[in-house]
Amino acid sequence: MDKMTIARTAALALALINQLLASFGYSPLPFDEQQVEVAVSSTLTAAAAVWAWWKNNSVTKEAQEADEVMKQKKAAKKEAFNRE
Repeated sequence: MDKMTIARTAALALALINQLLASFGYSPLPFDEQQVEVAVSSTLTAAAAVWAWWKNNSVTKEAQEADEVMKQKKAAKKEAFNRE
């Protein structure tokens, strides 16, 4: 099992335990609704900012053409490596 599978399984288990406790009237997470809303909104904003920063956003026509040349070169290099 790879690390991401373990992480997803652990997150699912925690979510299920949290849901089970909540259905029996226990509040396992000591947060009110407004704090959860702010946390979720902040997390989504931070994730979007990191994603937009990390990815190569080629906006101009020249940048898009350069990306296409790069893809072709990478594909040729991969093909040459696979032939060896």
